[in-house]
This record gives sequence, C-alpha cells and structure tokens, in this order.
Amino acid sequence: MDEALRYAMVIPWSIADSAYLVILPEWADRVHNPVTHGPSYEEAVKSGLEAMAALVAAAHKHDRPLSAPQSIALVVQST
Repeated sequence: MDEALRYAMVIPWSIADSAYLVILPEWADRVHNPVTHGPSYEEAVKSGLEAMAALVAAAHKHDRPLSAPQSIALVVQST
C-alpha cells in the first residue's frame, strides 16, 4: 500500500449519484474516471486507497511501469 499512497485522489460530491466520487488523476490514461465511490467521504477514501493499491499491484504483475506521482514543492519562509 505504501506505493499507492504517493498518488493523488480528487474526491468531489456527486449530486446525481448521491455519493463521493474518487478520481485518480495520475491513472487517467489507464482507467476511466471516476474510478470508485463511497456514500461517505471516509468510505470514498478507503475505496480510493484500495483502487490505487490494486492498480499498483496490477502494474507490477504485468511488468508495466507505474504512473508518475504528482509532486508539490512547498516553500515555507520564516519571518
């Protein structure tokens, strides 16, 4: 699961679906968005983590490269 934690999840509420949808931006070229969902935010996060772990495992199993994780560099300035 540790490799899966490097990836982003976008979790918007869907009025039409009455659920939180989980979108995995770094995996958009491999799976259709949204990837999974949940009736609560917490359940959507859990489902998203499970989906990412499955995607990482499938990439390893089929000897395919992993998607590149997004990264953000934060600069904190002290005064």
